Amino acid sequence: MIKDQLINPKSIVVVGGSDNIHKPGGKILKNLIDNNFKGELYVVNPKADEIQGIKCYKSPSELPEADLAIIAIAAKYCPAAVETLCKEKNTKAFIILSAGFSEENHKGTKLEKQIVDTINKANACLIGPNCIGVMNQNHTSVFTTPIPKFDSKGCDFISGSGATAVFILESAIPKGLKFSSVYSVGNSAQLGVEEVLKYMDESFDPEKSSRVKLLYIENIEKPKMLLKHASSLIRKGCKIAAIKAGSSEAGSRAASSHTGAIASPDLAVDTLFKKAGIVRCYGRDELTTVASIFMHKELKGKNIAVITHAGGPAVMLTDSLSKGGLDVPHLQGEKTKELLEKLFDGSAVGNPIDFLATGTAEQLGYIIDACENDFDNIDAMAVIFGSPGLVKVRDAYQVIDEKMKTCKKPIYPILPSVINVKDDIEYFLSLGRINFPDEVVFGNALCKVYKTPKPVPENIELPKIDNQAIRNIINNAKPGYITPGEIQELLDAAGIPRAGEAVVKTKEEAVNAAQQLGMPVVMKVVGPVHKSDVGGVVLNVNDIETLKKEFDRMMNIKNTTAILLQPMLSGTELFAGAKFEPKFGHMVLCGLGGIFVEVLKDVSAGLAPLTNDEALKMIKNLKGYKIIQGVRGQQGVDENKFAEIIVRLSALLMAAPEIIELDLNPLLGKIDKIIAVDARIKIDKK
Repeated sequence: MIKDQLINPKSIVVVGGSDNIHKPGGKILKNLIDNNFKGELYVVNPKADEIQGIKCYKSPSELPEADLAIIAIAAKYCPAAVETLCKEKNTKAFIILSAGFSEENHKGTKLEKQIVDTINKANACLIGPNCIGVMNQNHTSVFTTPIPKFDSKGCDFISGSGATAVFILESAIPKGLKFSSVYSVGNSAQLGVEEVLKYMDESFDPEKSSRVKLLYIENIEKPKMLLKHASSLIRKGCKIAAIKAGSSEAGSRAASSHTGAIASPDLAVDTLFKKAGIVRCYGRDELTTVASIFMHKELKGKNIAVITHAGGPAVMLTDSLSKGGLDVPHLQGEKTKELLEKLFDGSAVGNPIDFLATGTAEQLGYIIDACENDFDNIDAMAVIFGSPGLVKVRDAYQVIDEKMKTCKKPIYPILPSVINVKDDIEYFLSLGRINFPDEVVFGNALCKVYKTPKPVPENIELPKIDNQAIRNIINNAKPGYITPGEIQELLDAAGIPRAGEAVVKTKEEAVNAAQQLGMPVVMKVVGPVHKSDVGGVVLNVNDIETLKKEFDRMMNIKNTTAILLQPMLSGTELFAGAKFEPKFGHMVLCGLGGIFVEVLKDVSAGLAPLTNDEALKMIKNLKGYKIIQGVRGQQGVDENKFAEIIVRLSALLMAAPEIIELDLNPLLGKIDKIIAVDARIKIDKK
């Protein structure tokens, strides 16, 4: 748990402080001095009496009591220093900058564990080791620059990488972003990104706390903690954006089922972020642009007015908004004519609203007023205003600032001339404003923010299923792929509709079963995982002689133990499946079925348990959604029934966490019903 001594220490000691400001111990001390730390400041270094004007102690044992210890000495000396500070100096917060711990070797891992054990016993907290430090409005305990401007309503930023934190700050500060706090967690020996976010959730004050959180994550060690506290913060009115590094398919494992081949660890990250309501970003500039959008009024609708005095940027912004799912609606009618009369000849008001390179600040004000008051089909304004270097544009930036104070609709300033009118942009930022220097980066980010779903409810109500029957089946089943009979029982217990079927081992059984099910039938081998690949599926068997002939052939296919018979059904082929991802839990996937799962890989994913709304969004996000709706005279599929199957599947997984892979492929869907005609389930009882 984070202690007050880390957030607002009354005294700080730098163990390993130095006069050399090119070393971490020297630079962090300089940062504390230069940024006017108001508490007591101490230094420990056996080789000096005074460092950077601060009294220096020879060892931690000579110190007065200290709230926060910043340690910048060799790893092997850290455990002893921590023990002295915990036991003798009542130190409750530690930032260890030093490297040489678990990131390096086994010996370093042991040192790290020793330190954590000591700190835990003292009921203290640790940031690091191997980090750049922590900074907020009270202290700048980092050995890096730049130091941002601090404001209680600025961004809270937690990073798993110190260097990346620096680069993200370098992207943020020129835009005008301010910060409330910055945490670099390094090795996360005691406190990682998840624990810091938990603290922010549990200590959240609607009057004082920042409502914008930025995360840079390299490893999600506690996804359930991240989900719980991120979604909780967002439900309290916060906005969160995050980069999760390491998203390539190279990290995914080979798997035997369709679901296993599609579902990757990175897909699990996607599903978690969507469930929590986190905006996922893939680069520093995107992250800081999303944060900049968060700092403006919330976008309530999808209709954007593009206001510009330069054609090219307006076209590029319109393209990015349109491709990303937002609209730049055409403006017409009497109000547009009235607006056009206030502008120079050659201006256009159809949207984009182009008032030419010669357009004035006064005209910009007229346009913004019209978008605010006259055009009901406008939800926000993006204002592009730069300069070729011929004139100053401060008066236009003053207008934007004034209109942002009075307008209810969001106004996003895109000021691209960061060299030509550098001083005017700095003036604009000094008013507390934020700049979006690139219109396309802004447009893409705005679309992403708008389309990110709200977090799911804290308590998800699942449909009623026969949990006792499910547990009995799982408890008695053997690890690995379970039998068709066990699959039938599980689907029935979960309330998932399935085709009638029979598993037969002799020709006589096959004939009797076919007559009971009604011909034509489908024949499938039991045993081989990919039936189609080995000739193990025969469709539309309509007579007894063909049934007997195919039975003999199929029983000779390698690994075949029996034949599964089902009535020949028709409908749109759908797919639903699940895969267990360590730490995250079960991912549930859906899409078009049959071979299209592997060929098109058009799937949506969610993290169990799922709400009905989540399931419907998964279906609607499919590229093939129009096929489900029905296209070109073809009958569609009841998407509500499809969503119910997905939700029931997620309930089955919650009742039977031993399921590690599950395929319902295909499900055959019509406008009035959806039936599972093939299923495969693998369990693991480890």
